[in-house]
Formats: sequence, C-alpha cells, structure tokens
Amino acid sequence: MATTDKNKAEQNISVESRLKSLYELQTILSQIDRIKTVRGELPLEVRDLEDHIEGLNTRIANYRQDIEELRRKTNAEKEKINESKSKIETYKTQIDNVRNNREFDLLSKEIEFQSLEIELSEKHINEYTRVIDNKLAEIAATEETLADKQHILTEKKAELEEIVSETKAEEERLREQAKELEPQIDARTLAAFKRIRKNARNGLGLVYIQRNACGGCFNRIPPQKQMEIKMHKKIIVCEYCGRIMIDPDLAGVETHEA
Repeated sequence: MATTDKNKAEQNISVESRLKSLYELQTILSQIDRIKTVRGELPLEVRDLEDHIEGLNTRIANYRQDIEELRRKTNAEKEKINESKSKIETYKTQIDNVRNNREFDLLSKEIEFQSLEIELSEKHINEYTRVIDNKLAEIAATEETLADKQHILTEKKAELEEIVSETKAEEERLREQAKELEPQIDARTLAAFKRIRKNARNGLGLVYIQRNACGGCFNRIPPQKQMEIKMHKKIIVCEYCGRIMIDPDLAGVETHEA
C-alpha cells in the first residue's frame, strides 16, 4: 500500500516541477563536485611533496655515505704515503753503506718507486678531495631545496587541514539539501539522472540549451526538439550524449542566442 501511494504521489509531480528540482539538484551536486576537486588536488600535492622530500633525504644520505667512503680511501692513501716515506728514509740510510754498484742501483730504484707511489697517492687524495668538495656542494644545494620543499609541505598540509575543516560542514549542508530535493523527483527520473551523471566526464546529468545546442556535448538541437523541451511535457534527453535537457527559462538562466 505504501509503495502504491508513493507511486501515485510521484505521478502527480509535474514534468516541469521534476525538471526544476533536477536542475536545482544538479547545481548542488556540482558544488559538491567542486569541493571534492579542490580537496582532491591538495592531498595529491601533499603526497607528491612527501615523496620528493623522501627522495631528497635519500640523495643526501647517499652523498654522505659516498663522502665517508672517500674519506676512508683518503686516510688509506695517507697511510701509504707515510709507509713510503718511512721506506725511503730506510733506503737512504742503507744507500750510505752500500758495498757495490748493484746494491746502490737496487736501493735507488726502490727510492724512486716509493717516490712514485707517494705521487700516485697524492694524486688520488687530490681526486678524492675534489669529489668530496663537489658532493658537499651537492648536499648544500639539496638541503636548500629540501628546506624549501618542507616549508611548502607545511603550508600545503595546513591549507589542506583548513579546507577539509571548512568544506566538511559545507559539503554536509549541501548533501542535506540534495537529500531534501530527491523526494521531489520521481524515482525513475532520479535513477536515470544519477546514472547519466556518473558516466558524464564533467558530472553533468542535466544541461540547458545553449545557442541552440546541448549544453553538455554542444551538438545542435533541432528546432522541433527545442520546442518540445520548452513545452515541459516530458523528460527529453540529448540523442548524442544522453544528458537530460532543460529549457534555460525554466532553469532561470539567461542565455544570449547567436
């Protein structure tokens, strides 16, 4: 019995009234969509910043690890230099007490070899020092970028929290308004509208005629079809995009025809 009464009540709702309610519902839902869009972009920006910051921290950690390894190598080269210098001193002492030219030549070659080893180690130390300086400069530049990104992240998070706080109440208010409007539309039309809106790229399930064309897909509407829409006798959908169409006058929208 209740279902029958509901069906009768829906049948008594005029097409004009349904369309007006639908347009108002569409307007409210579009506002909710805009809130979601604003809120949806910020979390993405926050996540991107967090990922970027994590990458910068990893880069700095890798630079520091490289520097530690280079410093270890530098110390090893310094130890080699000290060993070579110690050997040279020993060979110089020995060369003063040589008994023949063969011993003198052998010790001279050892001194020359250790001198070359010192030069090679010094070359390595200079290379390591240059690389360390470059990596320290990279760390400084990366830390500066990191500080900027962290500052932006703090601002974005605060902005997101503020928007969520502000829009939550607004979204709940709009959803309550939408809920109050739905009983003013018959179930079949409402279901069709929601289905169309879900599949529409811009979330528009109902559009008004603009410059003799559909306000959703902008395909031209024949004059006869436009006349039927103006009469408000039945629900008419665009044959191209499937959106429900409404007369601009009924929607309370001023249009300027071309």
